[in-house]
Amino acid sequence: MTASSVTAPAPAAHDPIDTSGHEQVVLCSDPKTGLRAIISIHDTSLGPALGGTRFYPYASHDEALADVLRLSRGMSYKNAVAGIPHGGGKAVIIGDPSTDKTPELLRAFGRFVESLGGRYVTACDVGTYVQDMDVVAETTRFATGRSPEKGGAGDSSVLTAFGVFQGMRAAAQHLWGAPTLTGRRVGIAGVGKVGRILAGHLVEDGAEVVVTDVDATAVESLTATHPGIEVVGDVAALVRADIDVYAPCALGGALDDDTVDVLKATVVCGGANNQLVTEGEGGTADRLVARGITYCPDFLVNAGGVIQVSDELLGFDFDRAKRGATAIFEHTLEVLQTADERGESPAAAADHIAEKRMAAGSSTIWLPQP
Repeated sequence: MTASSVTAPAPAAHDPIDTSGHEQVVLCSDPKTGLRAIISIHDTSLGPALGGTRFYPYASHDEALADVLRLSRGMSYKNAVAGIPHGGGKAVIIGDPSTDKTPELLRAFGRFVESLGGRYVTACDVGTYVQDMDVVAETTRFATGRSPEKGGAGDSSVLTAFGVFQGMRAAAQHLWGAPTLTGRRVGIAGVGKVGRILAGHLVEDGAEVVVTDVDATAVESLTATHPGIEVVGDVAALVRADIDVYAPCALGGALDDDTVDVLKATVVCGGANNQLVTEGEGGTADRLVARGITYCPDFLVNAGGVIQVSDELLGFDFDRAKRGATAIFEHTLEVLQTADERGESPAAAADHIAEKRMAAGSSTIWLPQP
């Protein structure tokens, strides 16, 4: 088992990928198990870096490195704006999880996590699941997202959906003067774990709910529980429907230019990650502003999951974690109000708030616990 750590302040001239701006990048290799992994710690100003492990068949090492750098940076912003005491980190394991994942490989990965002494705390992500974190936890104290039987919190869908609902309530308060979706028409794209639970919250709140999903079984299961929910054929029909709120809860990239141009909703607030196809000035966030659509940043409103795994480090308490997810309401209001005050998109406002918190936290030295 070998590891190398990259902490240079600037990339070498021959390095095509810029690792500057990240505190530490660890390249992990264990020939015995076939493990090839990268752990990226972007920032620990607010506390130990927290972020999941993605197990994915990257085409090249450079592709994996670029992804883990992007993802770890995103976790710094997500954790900061969520108000939890964690910086941002991420890990990727290079390989096909359906064929390459073994208990031995996961234990080897856990040993690398442990070697960082608590600077990085891992959790589930694409290609890794609760049962995988149980195995990783056999060789490290710094694995969350474990099963309740192993002292963890289990599935994070419940609090993720609850947090999205809080973000939606905040948008309603900001735009319509009351923190409720009663009488509003909400379209949900994707009714898997998060979308299904979100739909239940909305029905209970008195909203009219319209859904679509490529999985007919998921739709049938939802409508059996809530027969008043309307179903449309596909996402294209949903975004053109007369809805007040659009909630993307499936794949990323939900908000491309074509979608924004035809979207009838006044609010976008959903659980899917990486909803904006283009970022920065003139990107999707600005396009939404130009159309008068209020966007609740995905990394803010879907933070219930990371709030849950953060709480797991304290010995998971559902009520305490739910109180943390409830705060997404106030955080979303803050972002929307800041966007109005600064004359910018909510996405830019959320970045601004996160950067202020990280800058303030950088005056405090955080040390890992022995």
